[in-house]
Amino acid sequence: MIALGAGIAALSGAGAGIGIGLATAKAVEAIARQPEAESKISKNLILGCALAEATAIYGLVVAILILFLS
Repeated sequence: MIALGAGIAALSGAGAGIGIGLATAKAVEAIARQPEAESKISKNLILGCALAEATAIYGLVVAILILFLS
């Protein structure tokens, strides 16, 4: 049961990967449509990717804590 909980917690990495992929695709599309706004789009993309990665890292930490502290 502990391993199942840790596996579910680790799935947050997959969600973050999908989210970053979608965000990158939309950013590239937006830059292709409006190249003069590239700097603003890039700043928002980097911020969003950082937040998504933080979520994945939190999930990984929770999974590790579940495995080793239970």
